[in-house]
Amino acid sequence: MRVLKVSEVGLERAVEEAVERLRNGGLVVYPTETCYGLGAAVDDLRAVERVYRVKRRPFDRPLTVIVADVEMWSRYAYITPEASKLIRRFLPGPLTIILWKKPTVPDLVNPDRIGARISSHPVAQALVERLGKPITATSANLHGGPNPYKVEEVCEGVDLVLDYGELPRRPPSTIVDLTVKPPAVYRAYPDGPFTSEEVLKALEDP
Repeated sequence: MRVLKVSEVGLERAVEEAVERLRNGGLVVYPTETCYGLGAAVDDLRAVERVYRVKRRPFDRPLTVIVADVEMWSRYAYITPEASKLIRRFLPGPLTIILWKKPTVPDLVNPDRIGARISSHPVAQALVERLGKPITATSANLHGGPNPYKVEEVCEGVDLVLDYGELPRRPPSTIVDLTVKPPAVYRAYPDGPFTSEEVLKALEDP
């Protein structure tokens, strides 16, 4: 497992090496606005399977992804007017939106839906921009374990760790499911950064 200190090598070199690893089926631990995430290219089935195995995550637990922008997002999910409202209000940031997926998302990631967000962290954002496709956004810990805010806390078995130092101990992203009626909000404050009320109110705004 190679550890690269972003503060020492610089953002450009760190992202360049991480993207090269992702393109070749590697797993990369990277910082986000919440905690360290475990990234694989979303369309690389072998890499996605490794994510499950490294985390010891049950295969029936779907993965979320990070996208660079709405244009990329629209290639992998059907973006509704309601989703557009939430994107304008909360993103980039720690809100994951579940939508019906397009065939470009492998069933291994999720058989029918896909949860995604645009990250506000410069490293995570640069990774998906340079790679040109989404990466998995699951936390870089063993399934059920505490969220990793330091590289010493991430799971083993990955190819590259982008060390951004200790991250602020923020909760994981709030999740809103727009494939159900009415929309369902999970990990609302205090378990996540946003309250159910503010998410649902944003859906009512013109």
